[in-house]
Amino acid sequence: MAAAASAEIGANTNFFDPPSPSPSSPTALDVEALDRWISADKRLTLHDTIRPEHLADLYITLPTRDGTAAGLGPFAPPQEGASLSYGHHLAFFHPRNPEKALRSDGTDTDFCPPEPFVRRMWAGGRMEWKRPLRVGDQATARASIGAVSKKGFEKGTPMVFVTQKIEYSKRDSDEVCLEEERSHVYLAVAGNKRGAKEVKDLPVPDFTFEYLPTPTTLFRFSALTFNGHYIHLDKDYAQKSEGYPERLVHGPLTALMLLDVAALHLPGSTFKAFEYRAVNPIVVNRAVKICGAQTDKETLLVWAEETSSRVVGMTGKVTFSKA
Repeated sequence: MAAAASAEIGANTNFFDPPSPSPSSPTALDVEALDRWISADKRLTLHDTIRPEHLADLYITLPTRDGTAAGLGPFAPPQEGASLSYGHHLAFFHPRNPEKALRSDGTDTDFCPPEPFVRRMWAGGRMEWKRPLRVGDQATARASIGAVSKKGFEKGTPMVFVTQKIEYSKRDSDEVCLEEERSHVYLAVAGNKRGAKEVKDLPVPDFTFEYLPTPTTLFRFSALTFNGHYIHLDKDYAQKSEGYPERLVHGPLTALMLLDVAALHLPGSTFKAFEYRAVNPIVVNRAVKICGAQTDKETLLVWAEETSSRVVGMTGKVTFSKA
């Protein structure tokens, strides 16, 4: 996927097409409430410890780390003091809200716009590593809203895009170890009526890794990340409320798999940054192939595709630090 594909990764080409116009579209009062929410200051500080026991639970959940994949060696639990692997911070720093404070679909309300914009999907993100976090570190994540954009309101197909900015540092330190952006989209109506989007000009991969995301995989990752979103856990909800054929694989799980496969196939490489975007939903119980192709000394293109249909679910780009 040379230059043309790189442009697609950075473009706003994800699977969040506008829904069909609905008689239940937001009212003027809904829009006023949304505008008040946008203008309000929103910040969240979360403290966590990079506990080796919790990280070991992540390792045994990931097919790259659980010891069953040919050529990747036996299961090896994380060691205290070792650098935290790329993307593994995603298993930490989650909000701890009581169940009564969650929305009806099991999602947290932190950084979420007011009703009726309640249908949430992970659209993509970016990570940039400054200095390592280590297993055993006490650390802090400081999150704020980087940008909010409204799209489709004038057409009766409203979508709200929210970009969250997070800075991770060691406890009681001002030195940022990792900068992250997470983009979510919120819809006022449910339903998924479009076909698959095509990603063109993908290169021949230099390496691949195939795995099957099962209901157990999704349950374990939901538990690890304290994520109660029904779209990953409840088949009836995914089908009847969201319009998907089955439960969906977590966006951050796929992003983490892109990073983990890349890191394991390129040992010794130092990642500087990673950007990724969801293109099509990835569905439970369908084999997924993680692919990577290095385009130059500083760039690796990665993507996740459904093995049977070759529909691409997520694209990404890893930038290496210069020697």
